[in-house]
Amino acid sequence: MSAPNSLFVRAAKAQPTERTPIWLMRQAGRYMAEYRAVRKKYSLIEICKKPEVAAQVTIEAAEILKVDAAIIFADLLLPLEVMGLPFHFAAGEGPKIEKPVRAAADIAHLRTDRAADLGYVAEAVKLVCKHFGDRLPVIGFCGAPFTLASYMIEGGGSRNYVFTKKMMYSSPDAWNELMRKLVSVTAEYSAEQVRAGADAIQIFDSWVGCLSVDDYRRYVLPHATDLVKRLQKAGVPIIYFGTDSATLLPSMKETGAEVVGLDWRIPLDTGWQSLGFRGAVQGNLDPVLLFAEWKELKPRAEDILRRAAGRPGHIFNLGHGILPETPVDNVKALCAFIREHSAEFKK
Repeated sequence: MSAPNSLFVRAAKAQPTERTPIWLMRQAGRYMAEYRAVRKKYSLIEICKKPEVAAQVTIEAAEILKVDAAIIFADLLLPLEVMGLPFHFAAGEGPKIEKPVRAAADIAHLRTDRAADLGYVAEAVKLVCKHFGDRLPVIGFCGAPFTLASYMIEGGGSRNYVFTKKMMYSSPDAWNELMRKLVSVTAEYSAEQVRAGADAIQIFDSWVGCLSVDDYRRYVLPHATDLVKRLQKAGVPIIYFGTDSATLLPSMKETGAEVVGLDWRIPLDTGWQSLGFRGAVQGNLDPVLLFAEWKELKPRAEDILRRAAGRPGHIFNLGHGILPETPVDNVKALCAFIREHSAEFKK
């Protein structure tokens, strides 16, 4: 760990902090001119695969915003490539999987022995840790098994996850094998990021909100728990984040993750209460509020701090990532406000 006593790490462990730490999902992104300049030279995947460039965009965003943690710049889908499932980004449409996984035979062909080929992400973590030393913690991350599986099966994003759910319901053995393979690769990949110096790992379960509580518990919870347990052996706090997940929060907490991410659809105190106020929570401003004027944004940020009620274990964040057209000055103003005024809500 590069910054084990940092505000962020202490909050992740639900220890008391003098103020609320803040970092933002997708804090390095197209809303920032510095990042757009880099994107003129490199594609998204090229940035991920060049450790110096990935480190540069990670560091720049953290320093411009003066946040309390830097999250490594990488893409959720990188593990698919080393499993033998190529993908590309279609203009304006997001990722496309060239040959979706639809049958047991497709799953049998997926490899789990090449996680080390993702070492470029750990190299980028190492560079960011070297830059910040103990001044700023670094967050590593991976996609959750359900979310990665849904990309693999659907062939990209989806509105109703028909193919994914069809496999869950009609081929549970194939589904479980796919999830086991994903856990194996993502656990190794994330542990390597910790060995490189990451102070925490965030597991992104972006699409898990499409599931009922029963389906989540039956088809996902055992595998998500396995991933969390494996990562905890590396000795850092684990953040488990999903969107549209208000109904799933108590089940997500059963994975044992130290921090549960909340999206904006549930009030922070209600979400935390559903966890029995056990452990830490992260969130949960609606990213679209960053398009509003400060007179609208400020009371919304204050409301989140008020709902946290000074309890140990709140990390301020958005309910999802920063959107590309977001006014950068609003993001800076939010970060400054949390830095300068969150202590007042701890009293």
